[in-house]
Amino acid sequence: MTLGGGLLIAGTTSDAGKSVVTAGICRWLARKGLRVAPFKAQNMSLNSFVTRDGAEIGRAQAMQAAAARVEPSALMNPVLLKPGSDRSSQVVLLGKPVGEMSARGYHSERRREGLLETVTDCLTELRRTHDAVICEGAGSPAEINLRRTDIVNLGLARAAGLPVVVVGDIDRGGVFASFFGTTALLSREDQRHIAAYVVNKFRGDVSLLEPGLDMLRDLTGRPTVGVLPYAHGLGIDEEDGLRVSLRGTVRESVVAPPYGADVLRVAVAAVPLMSNFTDVDALAAEPGVIVRFVDRPEELADADLVVLPGTRGTVKALEWLRERGLADAIARRAAEGRPVLGICGGFQALGYAIDDEVESKAGTVEGLGLLPVRVRFAADKTLARPVGEALGEPVAGYEIHHGVAELLHGGDEPFLDGCRVGPVWGTHWHGSLESDGFRRAFLRRVAEASGRAFVPAPDTRFGELREEQLDRLGDLIEEHADTDALLRLIEGGVPDGLPFVPPGAPGGTD
Repeated sequence: MTLGGGLLIAGTTSDAGKSVVTAGICRWLARKGLRVAPFKAQNMSLNSFVTRDGAEIGRAQAMQAAAARVEPSALMNPVLLKPGSDRSSQVVLLGKPVGEMSARGYHSERRREGLLETVTDCLTELRRTHDAVICEGAGSPAEINLRRTDIVNLGLARAAGLPVVVVGDIDRGGVFASFFGTTALLSREDQRHIAAYVVNKFRGDVSLLEPGLDMLRDLTGRPTVGVLPYAHGLGIDEEDGLRVSLRGTVRESVVAPPYGADVLRVAVAAVPLMSNFTDVDALAAEPGVIVRFVDRPEELADADLVVLPGTRGTVKALEWLRERGLADAIARRAAEGRPVLGICGGFQALGYAIDDEVESKAGTVEGLGLLPVRVRFAADKTLARPVGEALGEPVAGYEIHHGVAELLHGGDEPFLDGCRVGPVWGTHWHGSLESDGFRRAFLRRVAEASGRAFVPAPDTRFGELREEQLDRLGDLIEEHADTDALLRLIEGGVPDGLPFVPPGAPGGTD
C-alpha cells in the first residue's frame, strides 16, 4: 500500500457504531503490518485524554490510536468541543483550550473556513506519515442544517478526496430507510463520496437480510460491505453526548464471580456534565465488582464505595447533589466510616470551598466539607501525565482541570495529588485505577472499611483486557466485513460512476 490512503466512516445517527468500526479497521490494518492512524476532525465529548506532549483529545481517538498501535497525538483530533451547557462548549484546538463559544458562534461560515484549513492540514500530515488514515465522522452527514459549516463529515470528505462508508445501527430499526434517506438528502457532489454501507449490531440469520441489501444496492447503486453482529460487552470508551443514562443503563458491568467470598458494590453519582466516567471501567473489570450509576440517595444504601466522578461543572454538580439529597447521604456515609472517592471535579466538590470565576462564574461556593481543600479555578487548564506512588504501588494517570486545589492541612495521608481523611479520598488524577497493583490495594482498603470478604483477583490486568477488546473489534471487521472492498476504497479513493439518488437535499451545497 502506498502512503496516504484514507477512508471516512460516517453514521446514519450518533452512536450508530462509527467509533467501533473506525477502531476495528485500525486494528485490522495494524495486524496486517500497515502504519495506520485514526482521525476525527471535530469531536464533541466530555471524555478526553492527555497525550504525552500535553495535548487534550477525545478518549475515543486515544482508544483508536491504541487499536492502531500508535501513540495518540493532537493531529488525530484537532478540534474538541467540551459542552458546558446545551448551548455552549469549550473549544479545544490542537490540544489546547482557546475559549468558550456558543453553538451559533461556532457554526459560522467564517470560522468554518479557518477550522477546515486546520483539520485538513492535520489530516495531510497524518497521510504523509502513514499508509492509511481512518477518519470518523460525527453525528450524521445528513444534518443538512449544518452542512454549510461542516468540517467533519462531507465537508472533510470533499476537501480531502475521501470515500465515505456509512454505518447504520439495525438494532434501532429502520436501517434501510436510514441508509437511503441519508444518501438522498445529500447534494449531488456530496453523494459522489458515499461509496458503501455497513450494517451494525445485527442479530439473527444474515441470509434473511440479504434481499434488503440487494434492494438497497438497486436503489442507491452502492454495496453493503459489512454486516457486523451484535457484540456484547465491547467496553470501548464512550464519546458523544452531554450525559449518560442513569441507574445502570450505561456501563452496567457484567460481573464475573468474585475471587473471594464476597462482592463489592460501587455507586457512581451521575452528576451533570459528567466527564471521564471511563475512570470506573477498571473497577468494573474486576471480578466481583458491581458498578452502577445512581441519582438517588437510597441507591447508596448498599454501596461499599461511592465515586464522585469528574464533571465539567463542579458548582452545578454540587447544586445537583444537594437538590437530590445525595450530599447529605454522602456526608452520613463519611461519618459512618464508609468509603467515598472523588476524582477531579468530584475531588473538588469534596473540599471546603470553591472559588470559581472561570467555569460557572459563581464566585465562592461551599463544598461538601469532607476534605481539607480549597479550590480556585484558574484561566489556564492543567494538562499533564503524572506518575507516582500510592498505597505502596506505582500509579500513572492524567490530569485535565482548571481547578487548583490548595491543601489546607495534610489530612490523614497524601493520596496522589490529593489527600485522604478517614474513609474519604480525593485526587485530580484520571486513569489511576488502570494501574493494577494500585487498584487492588485501593479495593482491599474499601473491602476492609466495608467489612466485605472481598479479595481482588491477583491476575486482572486492565491493559491486557483492553487489548483483548481491541482485538475483538479487529475480528469484527476481519470476519464480517468485505475487507477487499475496504482496501480498494482506502487505496483507490472515491469510486467513479456512483449514481445520484434523487431528490437531493433542499439547499444542498454543490
